[in-house]
Amino acid sequence: MSWTGDARELAALEPAARAALDRLVPVEVAPGAALFRPGETVRGYVIVLSGRVAVRLLGPNGRDILLYEVSPGQSCIQSTLGLLGGDDYSAQAEAAAPTRLVLIPRTVFLQLLDASPAFRKVVFAAFAERMQAMMQLIETMSFMRVEARMAALILERADETGALAITQAEVARAIGTAREVVSRRLDKLAHAGTLGTERGLIRIRDRAALEALAGSPAV
Repeated sequence: MSWTGDARELAALEPAARAALDRLVPVEVAPGAALFRPGETVRGYVIVLSGRVAVRLLGPNGRDILLYEVSPGQSCIQSTLGLLGGDDYSAQAEAAAPTRLVLIPRTVFLQLLDASPAFRKVVFAAFAERMQAMMQLIETMSFMRVEARMAALILERADETGALAITQAEVARAIGTAREVVSRRLDKLAHAGTLGTERGLIRIRDRAALEALAGSPAV
């Protein structure tokens, strides 16, 4: 059965390129399973068909920062850089949800990159989009206060009822700070009536106040 039909970004592939990819077999990955770790050699190019992969940068103090997540149609910049430049992984990736993916081996990836204009377009368009997102991450980490980053995260991820199922540790990783800092900021916002907090759950109580906080300038 053709799995390339499940990947919208591959719709314009030439028949020969599609046939080469369809010989590869998708795999199912359980949540929490590690896909790569720092220092490992890049084995191939990952295409996520469903689910989500989180890529984190680990610090010497044991803290980690969420660099980005790979969802269907998106690319892993760590893998692309390793395949094109020969560098090993410098970050860690794990499945953040039940995930179905295909690993395109290095040899197949390089052959398709050379022979298929459509495949080249897919790879470099996804790479450019990821690079732009990384630049936005750098800007956010450099110029937004912790409170503003946290408010923006909650507004972005909360469901239509204003609820977000997330732990303090996950918030800390997503905005690049310590869990203790997140805990103090959440307590402050809860006392102000902006948020409601329960174990593993955040609820927006005052959306206007949270939006104002997310748009507040750096100090």
